[in-house]
Formats: sequence, C-alpha cells, structure tokens
Amino acid sequence: MNTKLGLKLPTDPRWVNLAEMDLGEILTDHAYCEQKAATSCISLIQAFPERTELVEALAPIVTEEWGHFRMVLAELKKRSLPLGRQRKDEYVNALLQFQKKGGTRDEALLERLLTCALIEARSCERFRLLSLHCAEEALRDWYYKFMVAEAGHYRLFLDLAERYFGQEKTWQRWQEYLNYEAEVMKNLPVRGDRMH
Repeated sequence: MNTKLGLKLPTDPRWVNLAEMDLGEILTDHAYCEQKAATSCISLIQAFPERTELVEALAPIVTEEWGHFRMVLAELKKRSLPLGRQRKDEYVNALLQFQKKGGTRDEALLERLLTCALIEARSCERFRLLSLHCAEEALRDWYYKFMVAEAGHYRLFLDLAERYFGQEKTWQRWQEYLNYEAEVMKNLPVRGDRMH
C-alpha cells in the first residue's frame, strides 16, 4: 500500500517494462493526460467562479499542466515521434462512474475535487516508478519532475475539498474513492501504452 498517497493497490511492476517498449505510445497518452488535466481545471473554474480560493489556486495549475503538455510534445519531437491519436481513458471513465449524480452543486464539487485528487495521486505513483526504473537516465530525471508536480496537485485538490467540506466529510468520501479505485486497478489490464 502506498501510504503517502493513500493508494490501496500499487501499480503492477510489469507496467514500467511495458511502457518502455514503445515510448511513442506512452508519451502520446501522457501528453493527452496533461491536456485533460488543464481542461479539468478550466472546467472547475468555469463551474464554480464564486469559489475565489479555488479559482486562484487552479489558475496557475492550468498554466503548469499546459506547460507539461508542451514538455511531452518536445520530448516526442526530440525522438522524431509523432503525437498519436487520443485514446479512450478507461481508468478515468471508471472513476467518473463512481461520482454521485443528481446532488447539489456543492456535492458535485466534492466529487470532482476527489476525482481530480485521485487521478493526480495515481499519476504521481506511476511517474515515480518511471523515475526509478526507466533504462534511460535522462528520462528518469524528466519523469521525476512530473512526479513532484503531480504530488503537489494531488495535495491541492484534497486541501480544497477539506477547506470547503471539512476534514471528516472529505476523508470519509476519500476512503470510498480509494477503495473503489483499488478495484478498478485490479480489473484493468496492465497496458504499457496508458499512463493509467
């Protein structure tokens, strides 16, 4: 169990080896993950403009995530690899299915913040694996930077949830998310062409 991030099920160790077999595939998926992260932050700002702390906290994250997207594009270009097509993200789609529907705007905000926190936590864990086990030393350093950024984003989303909904309510629902995510991870195939 990854206690720092709270994840209940670690990534299958085979994942890094599979990811390294076709860097073009994993880099393409990584690029779109960064793009979607920026879009998610923009969407939260648009949906909850009255939440000043949220707007001020997420505005710089939009810039950072888009910068990450450009970093991945640069890495692809360096390797003479094209940006491939965006794929369906089964992991994120499974998390979205777990969100409580039909509640108040506040309840929807909690669900969205926890979903974002969980995606960032899993990304952080996977970037850590790549930073430790990639054959290329330059890539290990490169992925380390992403790991540090994702750790900060994960904490930010959880901190926003706690600020708006209190520690107890946030923690209770967070545990439900973590347990559900472990089941999702257990049932998803181990694929080297996906970040999640």
